[in-house]
Amino acid sequence: MMAVERKQILQKLYTTVYCQCFSPCGKYLAACDNFGRVALFNLSNALAADATDSSWKPCHIFQAHDGPIYSLASSKDFLISAGTGDIKGWNWSDVINKIPKIVWALSIPNTGNFDNPETNSIALDNKNGPSHLFAGCGDNNIHMWDLESGHLMKSFEGHTDYVHSVILRNNCRECISGSEDGTVRVWDVRSPHEAVHMIEPYKQEECSRPQMGKWIGCVATDPGDDWLVCGGGPQLSIWFLRSLTFTTVFETPQTCQQHAMFYDDEIISAGTSGVVHHWNVNGESRSHVPCSPGSVFNVNINTNSDSNKVLSVAGNCSKIDVCTNFGYTAFSLDFC
Repeated sequence: MMAVERKQILQKLYTTVYCQCFSPCGKYLAACDNFGRVALFNLSNALAADATDSSWKPCHIFQAHDGPIYSLASSKDFLISAGTGDIKGWNWSDVINKIPKIVWALSIPNTGNFDNPETNSIALDNKNGPSHLFAGCGDNNIHMWDLESGHLMKSFEGHTDYVHSVILRNNCRECISGSEDGTVRVWDVRSPHEAVHMIEPYKQEECSRPQMGKWIGCVATDPGDDWLVCGGGPQLSIWFLRSLTFTTVFETPQTCQQHAMFYDDEIISAGTSGVVHHWNVNGESRSHVPCSPGSVFNVNINTNSDSNKVLSVAGNCSKIDVCTNFGYTAFSLDFC
């Protein structure tokens, strides 16, 4: 067996897809893996009535980072990748035309004890004038850049362990982060000082699972920004942000939830059980959909195209499940 073939087989066996991102036109899905690659899938071809196995393969793969890529985000013009090394911006038109090149890059500041910390999560504010990018990193901090100038504006310090998840709230005036230290913190983006609010789910009796740890792996808010869902070591739970009070727990006794999101009138979550859960907001299970990854890191919904509206699921295998009606897997894209 040739060395190239052996490498391809090993990559297929050990591929983990950490994140996905739909193109602004809704016709493409980009996905990133632990080998630093970005794969682009043509959704129109994949969803066609005469689609074959080759239709579910990437139309292009390129090496974007030297190590794992943990997060992807999209603006109108750019696909943004983050993980090992710099955060990088790629022009969507270049990626789609299979000639990707780095348009800009942001370096994580060296904070003394951390050499080249990884970026675990990014969030983009492109609603209020010049775009701002927030990065939750392995140095325990959240860093904020002005993308127009490339200037590092602020670093939010307070977490005592690395940051897993970052989202924006309240018309992007607040940043919410979940960390390995077991806390969910709310930051006023206008101030670089300590968090204005903090939630500690592991201290809530209904949520606490000491045997699974206190870490928070996922955070999300509802469209109205009143409710927060978070989980990880503690049970997945909902909190009312105006009073910071716990309201609902979602029973997943043997598994840790690594992704959660609000969609319409339900909450979608997934984690270490290889199942995508659909919940009522009162904590009742609507359905659970088995999926190819045994551990799920990302679930995404294509809201950029009515004709290509799908739910996609990625995790610790090379297959990305695609659900056309959200209730079952219609087919799987294959990263390798």
